[in-house]
Amino acid sequence: MDRFWLLTWTTYGTWLPGDERGFVSEVNDGQGGRVIHNLPGTPHDAGWNRLEFDSRRRLVAKPIYLVNEQAAIAFAQFEETAAYRCWQLIAVSVMANHVHLAVGVPGDPQPEDILRDFKSYASRALNRAFGRPASGTWWTESGSKRKLKDEAAILSAAAYVRDQEFPLLTWIRPEFLAELGSGKAPGKS
Repeated sequence: MDRFWLLTWTTYGTWLPGDERGFVSEVNDGQGGRVIHNLPGTPHDAGWNRLEFDSRRRLVAKPIYLVNEQAAIAFAQFEETAAYRCWQLIAVSVMANHVHLAVGVPGDPQPEDILRDFKSYASRALNRAFGRPASGTWWTESGSKRKLKDEAAILSAAAYVRDQEFPLLTWIRPEFLAELGSGKAPGKS
């Protein structure tokens, strides 16, 4: 594999701009322009109550929280998508309101394309099993795409994915388990 990425995205309506937990969205820079505070290791925006209220008001349906069966269907589709694209899944964790996925890819495809493929094919599988959601989508627009520059970053990302709180499903590629050492229960949970 030539490139490795940590991808993160949320389910529809569950983590809105303005959220107290933090958010990465375009905001006013105070000088008439727009800025996104999303550089690794730098502070992000959080707790903009008016922005969160406005974002919540714009929702067309109730937020989506995944359940175990939906997490399993999404994971099976992540595996199928990766196999079809000749990508290598490193680690996956599906929570009720978001997904973390570490993946290796040959060549240098745009990370937006990788993210789009995982989300769109998982959406199709979920639509087949559960019907299309009232919002018209399972996921929020876009997501985080962090390039993993070396083996230490890949292992750190795999550990981060493994150690998520309250996962519906967690999976780590078997050959990474020994390198990660002990931690929260690796493997499918």
